[in-house]
Amino acid sequence: MTNDTPSPPSYWYSESADDDRGARIMEAMRSYRTAEMAMRRRTQASMSMSENELLVLRVLTRASASALEVTPIDLARHLGVSTASVTALLDRLERSGHLQRRPHPTDRRKVLVSATGHADVEMHDTLASMHARMMQATRGMSEGEATVVTSFLHRMRCAVADGCDVAGDGCCAVRSMVRPTLLPDADAVPDAAA
Repeated sequence: MTNDTPSPPSYWYSESADDDRGARIMEAMRSYRTAEMAMRRRTQASMSMSENELLVLRVLTRASASALEVTPIDLARHLGVSTASVTALLDRLERSGHLQRRPHPTDRRKVLVSATGHADVEMHDTLASMHARMMQATRGMSEGEATVVTSFLHRMRCAVADGCDVAGDGCCAVRSMVRPTLLPDADAVPDAAA
């Protein structure tokens, strides 16, 4: 049985038009987040890895593409965990053939970490079709639409990271992230009901 009647207004928001639009956006974001979390669980199960192990491989893959060196301390800071936790995580990934550690060429105190070719192939095989579908969803957007969406997501990231409190709400406000000339004219945006 389905219920096609609109849900009552959320107790989080007032009944203003701005809050109605905001509530619809927040609901769409929740729906996306639920789908993304399910995708991450499928990826973790497919690769038999934890979320942090996948994050480490992503960091190492991006670092390699940019010719950046990564140390275990860099990874601990990125993940927000102790160096002991990262050591255990790196031990698992090294045993599974996904990464290698090697001495730093000029600093004997440091160890460098990098993903292996095996990790690159497995990540590509596992994630390529999903990434292609995600990129397909962005195709056809105008530069103005891309700017608005990107700016909105940056503001939301700032809001959930408590950055607006630190910044005095500057990062969450539309005025600080998007110049009015970049916003599409109201007449240029198709009506959702059309």
